[in-house]
Amino acid sequence: MSFHERLQRETAAERAHLLSAPVIQDALSGRVTLTQYRAFLEQAFHHVRHTVPLLMACGARLPATHESLRRAVAEYIEEEIGHEEWILDDIVACGGDRETARRSAPGLEAELMVSYAYDWIARKNPVGFFGMVHVLEGTSVQIATTAAERIAQTLHLPPAAFSYLNSHGSLDQDHVLFFATLMDGLADEEDRLAVIHVARVMYRLYGDLFRALPASDQALAA
Repeated sequence: MSFHERLQRETAAERAHLLSAPVIQDALSGRVTLTQYRAFLEQAFHHVRHTVPLLMACGARLPATHESLRRAVAEYIEEEIGHEEWILDDIVACGGDRETARRSAPGLEAELMVSYAYDWIARKNPVGFFGMVHVLEGTSVQIATTAAERIAQTLHLPPAAFSYLNSHGSLDQDHVLFFATLMDGLADEEDRLAVIHVARVMYRLYGDLFRALPASDQALAA
């Protein structure tokens, strides 16, 4: 069994916790509301805006023995720059205000996700950060495209409202293959355990982020 396969197997329970979040089921079944989708985009903005700074922090702390990971971080940085602005574009396309969203405070769940990642990089093992990469990229590829299609059909929103989801959906399969190859190159068990641990925690925190979004009945009442 490759390490990437082991990573998927040993985080299956936490992944199921995330995917069972009511708002995800609402999105996939066509019951999502505009309030829910805007709330999701706003929280996505608050963690995605930290993607490049987190990658920079991770790359700076990786030892010379992990030069291949450092090169991968450089590639990720180049590809991820500006994605938070795409989310703001989506918010505007949904009728929201760009600067209001930019100035808003993150929810506790998004704040904890980001803080936990920074802490692991600075205080423990920077390789563990790839556990967060696994959660965000793997989840996006698994559900983003389908969710975007269902939300568009339900809310009659234009393609301009889905630049973030569509860019991280099924078309992003190459990223997942690249990540799998990268993880299979990890030989040190301590590094592997760090990635697994961070992935487990991130699945929980990301799942809590979705669970903190308005439920469909609350959104309709609003």
